[in-house]
Amino acid sequence: MHKSRLAAVVIDSQVDDKTPAIDFWRHALGMPCIETDEKYGKLDTPIDQPDVLVQRVDHASRVHLDIETDDMDAEVARLEALGASVVERFPRWVVMEAPTGHRFCVVHPQRRDFDTADNVNVWP
Repeated sequence: MHKSRLAAVVIDSQVDDKTPAIDFWRHALGMPCIETDEKYGKLDTPIDQPDVLVQRVDHASRVHLDIETDDMDAEVARLEALGASVVERFPRWVVMEAPTGHRFCVVHPQRRDFDTADNVNVWP
């Protein structure tokens, strides 16, 4: 048995400087940026909502979802059984593609309430 849920909406931005992208999205969504590093800006979402990240990327701009799980292998296998495929594996996440062509990532728990939340799916 393992658990998973939507962890984040990630706004991939093909830019040299992520600051204008973060500024746009924080103003558009009315959420201050509370954390940044070389690659990411994290907006201040309520604890009961998925994180919103603005990410600087080298590929075309798009939006993707992160699904957090306490068992990466089990969640990847569950999603493959639904028709998704693995694009690339990394030590801390797996890039997958839905049958519709949409890319998404399976990640370790990201939101601080993952272990105690009622809104986590439990899979056999």
